[in-house]
Amino acid sequence: MTDKNQEKYKERQQKVKEQVDQKVAQATIEQGILQVITGNGKGKSTSGFGTVARCVGHGMKAAVVQFIKGTWECGERNLLESAGVPFAVMKTGFTWETQNRDTDTQAAQATWQQAKAWLQDDEINLVLLDELTYMVSYDYLDLDEVIEALNNRPKMQSVIITGRGAHRRLTELADTVSEVRNVKHAFEAGIQAQKGFDY
Repeated sequence: MTDKNQEKYKERQQKVKEQVDQKVAQATIEQGILQVITGNGKGKSTSGFGTVARCVGHGMKAAVVQFIKGTWECGERNLLESAGVPFAVMKTGFTWETQNRDTDTQAAQATWQQAKAWLQDDEINLVLLDELTYMVSYDYLDLDEVIEALNNRPKMQSVIITGRGAHRRLTELADTVSEVRNVKHAFEAGIQAQKGFDY
């Protein structure tokens, strides 16, 4: 790189630094963050679990609520429970397997009661509500009740909601929304789900 190019590069980077510094200085609000991770692509739950691991890695407390998931082995649960993270798991599996609306609704409601308790606990820094979007879409949980619980949680508690088709009111309420887009998926090519990668 010539001296002239180096100088131009330095000027550009200085402008970037000034912009970033300004944004950092303007971020003065201290509160927990509500994040929604939605979309049709793979990796929504994985992203949520990554943030739980980050939280625990800092010596903070997290709790995980798994809607939809069944009783099969879950690598993230194996790891995080051994690190002291409590889990509430709906355990009914996918709705196309149970095909029983009453049973699914009862299971969702029971799991939601534990979620609500954690959403009132100011000692828990992060709550992951994995696949909650489906519970709202299927009317297993009342959306108004969910929003009320989110609004009334401790000020510094963060929450991550994952799942496809997030309701508009959830995305409007959220501080951060990420949409995972599907480009292609191994399952569509007939490749089996792999332990340690998919679950």
